[in-house]
Amino acid sequence: MERRLTAILAADVVGYSRLMGLDEAGTLAALKTHRREMADAKIAEHQGHIVKVTGDGMLVEFPSVVNAVACATEIQRRMRQRNVDVPEDRRIEFRIGIHLGDIIFEDNDIYGDGVNVAARIESLARPGGVAVSSSVRDNVGNRLDLTFEDAGDQTLKNIDRPVQVYHVDFFQHMATGAAPKSALAKEKPSIAVLPFNNMSGDPEQEYFSDGITEDIITDLSKISGLSVIARNSVFTYKGKSVDVQEVSKRFNVTTILEGSVRKAGQRVRITAQLVDGKDGTHLWAERYDRDLTDIFAIQDEITHTIVDQLKVRLLPEEKKALEQAPTANVEAYTNYLRGREFFHTRTKGSLQLARRLFARAADLDPNYARAYAGIADCDSALHGWHGAEISLEALFATCAKALALDPNLAEAHASHGLALSINDRHNDAVAEFERAIALDPNSYEGHFFYARHSFAHGDLEKAVELYERCTDINPDDYRSPLLVMNILHTLGRHDEEAKLAAVGLERAERALSLHPENSDPAQLGAIALIGLGQRERAKEWADRALAIDADDNNALYNVACVHTLLGEADRAFDLLEPFLRKVGPHMRSWFKNDSDFDSIRTHPRYETLLKLIDGQSTSDEDSE
Repeated sequence: MERRLTAILAADVVGYSRLMGLDEAGTLAALKTHRREMADAKIAEHQGHIVKVTGDGMLVEFPSVVNAVACATEIQRRMRQRNVDVPEDRRIEFRIGIHLGDIIFEDNDIYGDGVNVAARIESLARPGGVAVSSSVRDNVGNRLDLTFEDAGDQTLKNIDRPVQVYHVDFFQHMATGAAPKSALAKEKPSIAVLPFNNMSGDPEQEYFSDGITEDIITDLSKISGLSVIARNSVFTYKGKSVDVQEVSKRFNVTTILEGSVRKAGQRVRITAQLVDGKDGTHLWAERYDRDLTDIFAIQDEITHTIVDQLKVRLLPEEKKALEQAPTANVEAYTNYLRGREFFHTRTKGSLQLARRLFARAADLDPNYARAYAGIADCDSALHGWHGAEISLEALFATCAKALALDPNLAEAHASHGLALSINDRHNDAVAEFERAIALDPNSYEGHFFYARHSFAHGDLEKAVELYERCTDINPDDYRSPLLVMNILHTLGRHDEEAKLAAVGLERAERALSLHPENSDPAQLGAIALIGLGQRERAKEWADRALAIDADDNNALYNVACVHTLLGEADRAFDLLEPFLRKVGPHMRSWFKNDSDFDSIRTHPRYETLLKLIDGQSTSDEDSE
């Protein structure tokens, strides 16, 4: 057994299962060709050693960190060139992650924490991109013609400490030609936008202050000359007292933007301060007292002020992108933000309310793509999860409308994927989910809908990966860590199951205290309580969920899970029967794959449920 410090490169193919489903022989042949003609030679050229090759990926070690990063970026550049004439849905794209760490070399294989970190970082890389740890970034320094975008500290599965991750930016040099080394050696200005405080005195206005923060982050992220910390990282500071210098050090950023929002009637007051992360001095501060209709102008002024203060040069296409607001109608905007808040609650009543708000936004601005995506999400959820009568023709027309208005909107592709998923169009749904995530690697909806789809189709490992990414993207998300619990139980990964149960329960308790009228955290939290051995408390939460939403399909299903796990099979069947009479094929597949019901699959009443499901499936086919 030999220990050594080395650079580890982990790579795999984006959407490999989808590509294999489309053309197994062609995908395998193309992958072998890329390796034979290009990748293997590049690895050898940079003194790399291929340790392991899996169906769609590889593990490579390099004695030099600089060689590892140079090799990875060269492979990705060549892959972009090789994909130019390949249809988008058939392209083979790699994700690559690199870490410098201690490994154990034994029997021609490598093991250890360094290998695990590299593999986890690879899953965070963008399609066609390279992600590296801070140890790699520090060792590369300015020795390569590359810039690095700070993605902040990331919580990685089975790694007991946060790891700071960077995305390698090398595509801009392909488009413009190699810049002088001295120009590239200069770090890009960097910024973290902290969640703006809601100063309205009304907790229900949180959706508005959060929306302002997210939109500013989105706009700043369009600027190639600026490194912006992702929403999921900065929102861990929501509602907390913040030391800006500590935040600056944690995220390794030069500047911090903080502010507050006070909305009252048709007036809004927004304060914003740009702070030097090194010494805490104010670089700029402003207070805006305006009519609510000026909200987009205020966001635009803040963005352009940051650009000016940090002396960032806007490219023509970036300037154009910043000028294109999703909507110019502030009432449409506020309806959309509120609709999104209600949609995330997921009960039947909240989905119906969210749909009305999205529809109102679309009426106010018929060119608002996000509003149509929201309508489609509600219709898909109401039809697939709650058995509502929804016109499928109208549903797909709504998806098409959103995509026609903005073909590059990740939300619209995620919505289309969900609509395809609940109508059992597996390959088409996967293609849309992959597209949504490629457009926005931090898309919560893209990952969450994809996770549900993967579970319903029995791809448990993929579902775990996607749910855990959702848990990272949204620090308030209790649903993903709680939904992934029974998958981890099925896979025998009990330590991870217990850890996520604790995380999900803590988040569910917080959600329930903020919104006691919402049954959803009580439904899912009750299942976690059983896993943690708190059976009596689980019963109390289950009873509370049904008291709030006695006829809600999700409540019926989740409370049935609780009674099954408590050994009360007949009570579980009483709840499952009305549930399964209402839902579509997506949720019937979910029921069949849910390990919470393993203990009742030999019960005589289970066969009756299967006949009910089969009868419903026949009815669905006859109606098509």
